Amino acid sequence: MFIPFFLALRAAKVPVTLREFLSLLEGMEAGIADFDVEAFYYLARSALVKDERFIDRFDRVFAETFKGLEAVSGAAPEQIDVNIPEAWLRKLAERYLTDEEKRLIDSLGGFDELMETLRRRLAEQKGRHQGGSKWIGTAGTSPFGAFGYNPEGVRIGQDGSRHRRAVKVWDRREFRDYDDAVELGTRNIKVALKRLRRWVRDGAADELDLPGTIRSTAQHGYIDVVTRPERRNAVKLLMFFDAGGSMDSHVRTVEELFSAARAEFRHLEHFYFHNCVYEGVWKDNRRRRTDVTPTLELIRTYGSDYRVIFVGDAAMSPYEITHAGGSVEHWNKEAGAVWLTRITEHFPRAIWLNPVRKEHWRYTQSTELIGRLMHGRMFPLTLAGLQSATKELSR
Repeated sequence: MFIPFFLALRAAKVPVTLREFLSLLEGMEAGIADFDVEAFYYLARSALVKDERFIDRFDRVFAETFKGLEAVSGAAPEQIDVNIPEAWLRKLAERYLTDEEKRLIDSLGGFDELMETLRRRLAEQKGRHQGGSKWIGTAGTSPFGAFGYNPEGVRIGQDGSRHRRAVKVWDRREFRDYDDAVELGTRNIKVALKRLRRWVRDGAADELDLPGTIRSTAQHGYIDVVTRPERRNAVKLLMFFDAGGSMDSHVRTVEELFSAARAEFRHLEHFYFHNCVYEGVWKDNRRRRTDVTPTLELIRTYGSDYRVIFVGDAAMSPYEITHAGGSVEHWNKEAGAVWLTRITEHFPRAIWLNPVRKEHWRYTQSTELIGRLMHGRMFPLTLAGLQSATKELSR
């Protein structure tokens, strides 16, 4: 059972090594996860997954490999023991079932009778069954199957609970979208942004220094509580968000990025622009015509130690980047490329995050222009892209 699991992980491009697989087997031999599917899941994940980007792929392979009885419907009874760890079921029942649920199982004749009946039904049944009260199938009242109801049931081949009364939920798995190809969420973005940190201790001494307290207490012979300044992330960040037009379809993703960044960075300033940065940016899109901050003022105000992140799809007319007067909203005396160059020269650690899929960038001339002006530091707004971007900003 475990070797096919290992091979399936490799096929799904989860970078698991033979050494890690042997560690899993050693853990099983040590009895860490005896008769406990949940414990085995966490043991296997801890031993085999070393990068959170692959947790979702691991979950999918785990669910497919240990999905339960749906793949052995109609198998001979002697085959069932290989695919159904009955001892695991028994231990899980003892551990998780309430007294009321145990009494309900006893009403059928006990757990042994429940599993023995399941074996007989699997041996007798030759095909799929819909409804009814005896055969293993769906939408019935048999104790075995899916999408039906029986208070003493074993659920087989169902991806969710309907009545929450089954003895063992074989198909349940915890889905975590850490995969670098999945849609981003605020949680995932925070995980990626954590790589962009530089810890310092500042402020008042209001955090307990446990090692210092122990050391001082031992030296003085009485309890001597020692405090120290709280550790904070010292990275300073400027974020520029493209707002309006083609960016309207990316609002949710950008909002999640902004929310995550606000939670992770104490020193964060943000401004908006449209399509390309020109001589002015703004903080409030409702007052973009009346309350504009000159871009030169930003360059003079914020030091070169700030990291800069531009967020936009870089989709516009090439003239908006290359020519004076190219802006679609106002007459810009200098080309957008001039302003973008000024910013990146003052803030050498600057990157551009693009919410459009990377394989589509080559179809937009303006995207290629922005990419060259950023010296190739344009990254897709995915988990993998964020990790590459934070690595670049950390240099």
